[in-house]
Amino acid sequence: MAQLSGRRIVQMVKENLTIDKILTREAFENAIKVNAAVGGSSNFIIHLMAIAGRIGVNLQLDDFDTLGSRIPLLVNLMPSGKFLMEDFYYAGGLPVVLHELRDQLHKNVITVTGKNHHENIAGQTDCYNTEVISSYEQPLIAEAGCVVVKGNLALNGAVIKPSAASPHLMKHKGRAVVFESIEDYNARIDDPELDIDENCVMVLKYVGPVGYPGMPEVGNMALPKKILEKGIRDMVRISDGRMSGTAYGTAILHVSPESAIGGNLALVQNGDMIELDVEQRKLHLDVPDDELAKRRANWNAPAPAATRGYVSLYIKHVMGSDKGADLDFLQGSSGSVVTRDSH
Repeated sequence: MAQLSGRRIVQMVKENLTIDKILTREAFENAIKVNAAVGGSSNFIIHLMAIAGRIGVNLQLDDFDTLGSRIPLLVNLMPSGKFLMEDFYYAGGLPVVLHELRDQLHKNVITVTGKNHHENIAGQTDCYNTEVISSYEQPLIAEAGCVVVKGNLALNGAVIKPSAASPHLMKHKGRAVVFESIEDYNARIDDPELDIDENCVMVLKYVGPVGYPGMPEVGNMALPKKILEKGIRDMVRISDGRMSGTAYGTAILHVSPESAIGGNLALVQNGDMIELDVEQRKLHLDVPDDELAKRRANWNAPAPAATRGYVSLYIKHVMGSDKGADLDFLQGSSGSVVTRDSH
């Protein structure tokens, strides 16, 4: 496949099929819908935002909700389902999904083959296992794409992947149990004296692009041992970090603005009540504005992870997760720079 890709790249050069002809707004919209249908990762949002930013396509975080959240889940793959990628391949793979989504996708969008999706999949649309790939009319889940929630806890937005979450937690209000860093989380999560139950909301701070440079996948916090021993397998978890695409759970991710640059996530304290309502696209910290103002006045930004070298350059120029967590000086095909807002 690598060799064939290389050969195709050479042909694309000869055809003058440049990347800006492929990465159009319509192509990004198609990608959002296909990602929803296959139960794709929330990481997809950050990657696609960054790519769009670099090519100069105006793609917003809200587009992932408006375009993808109501697309049905067609592929029964972990963690949203039970099968593996190999099973998806043998059931017919992506061509089957593209065929099922044919009425939802832009039709004449050129791809790297020089053809559109319809031409690419001609003769390859048979499904060989309907348990793995469902039809559009009889999906696994009626609405499955990533959802963007907003509120005073995420003024610029945060994301959740409903197909990997627990339905009973889609509307939830609980007491915050706060971890000030990933080190704090690791040190206390299995402490028998930790004041936490299954109705609480786990909050992890300072793991966003600036706070934990590189934004590693730590948002799917493992539950406390004493909660797992009760047979509980999921709780609401909130962070400004990412989560692995193979992970399951009701995790609110990519909270923006992130805590390290002054987002309200930094101001959450143990015992605060947090309300999540996915249907209403709401993530609310039940703390009065005047109290938040007092906390902000006493808040100090954490020391940067580095003051020189590449990591320092990254910290100074990385944008929020709501803009793809890319470096601001790489944005826009014309070289324009996008600035970072703190709050």
